[in-house]
Amino acid sequence: MKDANSVAHLAMLHQAAFTTQRAWSESEFRDLLASEYCHAISVQHGFSLVRVIATEAELLTLAVQPLNQKKGLGRGLLEQTVALAVSLGAKKIFLEVAADNVPAIGLYTSSGFDVIGRRPRYYPRTNSTPIEALVMSRALS
Repeated sequence: MKDANSVAHLAMLHQAAFTTQRAWSESEFRDLLASEYCHAISVQHGFSLVRVIATEAELLTLAVQPLNQKKGLGRGLLEQTVALAVSLGAKKIFLEVAADNVPAIGLYTSSGFDVIGRRPRYYPRTNSTPIEALVMSRALS
């Protein structure tokens, strides 16, 4: 089994989960995690990455290996991420999600996130035109 905390493992999971856009590299994960504000929650088949600064958190990415999707792992990672953000003082959490990522939008909506904005042509796609990003947020208690 690979080390669930290694940047190689995170990059591998990201590449498996995000097949319609460029996956993040090991060096990108290493650079993000070098910041005191970025935190990863990682398990064997998925992870989340959150940045918390002052009272705001941003879910940078959440990935679950395709064979392990639709089993509650993403929801569990999201709940752990929200709990971590709260423990670090965040009062609000933000994220961006591709408008065509219906499963993720369903997860975020059912977890209390609301669409607060849109970024046209935000996510490049390997075999089509760029896709709009939905900006979502949720108040934290």
